[in-house]
Amino acid sequence: MTRKEFPIPVVAIGAGSQDEDGEQLSYIELPKEMSTFSMPSLPDPEQARDALEARAVLRWLADTIDAWPERPDGDSLDIGVLDAHNRDIVDQVLGEGEVSIIVGGSGETRIQESVFTGVWRLRVYGADGGLERDLVEVGPIPLAAIEAARAAAAVSVPEFEAAADALSAPPVLAEIADRVASRQPGDPAHVINLSLLPMSPTDGRQLGEVLAAGPVRILSRGYGSCRITSTVVRDTWWVQYVNGYGNPMVDSIEITDVPEVALASAEDIAESALRVREALEWLEAG
Repeated sequence: MTRKEFPIPVVAIGAGSQDEDGEQLSYIELPKEMSTFSMPSLPDPEQARDALEARAVLRWLADTIDAWPERPDGDSLDIGVLDAHNRDIVDQVLGEGEVSIIVGGSGETRIQESVFTGVWRLRVYGADGGLERDLVEVGPIPLAAIEAARAAAAVSVPEFEAAADALSAPPVLAEIADRVASRQPGDPAHVINLSLLPMSPTDGRQLGEVLAAGPVRILSRGYGSCRITSTVVRDTWWVQYVNGYGNPMVDSIEITDVPEVALASAEDIAESALRVREALEWLEAG
């Protein structure tokens, strides 16, 4: 896998970043667990002998991945029309990969990367909790996640009054405001490593209040465990690398289209086309 490794140094939280009881600060509420669907292993070819529609989905998928460099916005296919048998075969082949995404709103979209990097399963639920759409999409990250994050964000940092005892929050917010105002889509990420700053409890509270959570939550397990949350400011994400106990090791703010740790690389997407065709050959061997 070629997803980006830790983009910032892993260090202990600096002086002033813990409260009097030694409890580590959590500046914004991030998901400690994400609801994902778990798949069984690759089905026996005998099971897929009559699953013609499932095999057609895999052929579409391989062709779509091959065409992806010429169609960088990706493409999607609604597989909700498949019967239970064909959908079960598709589920088993796709499996569960490294990245899970929840997009909130009037309903909810649950996104799971498959074992084929850059191939995503999207389940769209209505306000009543019923499943409305069941999609397979190809690309670095589903467009629904990017669009939802931007639609719910303002183009500037909300006005705020600096707390009297805040040290780092006001300059951090000023830096974010400057970067957001000047950046263009596709600009390199600007990372602010909060773990290297003297963050008091007041600083943490003020950052959490001004940079409130947006509708998109991402969990990446590609290199350790990384939680990513969109904020109410355009292209501004809160990123936490956490240890095995779920405690943050590194807190940062990334000003970028989408943090790179959540994206499937072009190299991995190209490799996925080969792996999908291998899975298809296995199923057709029966």
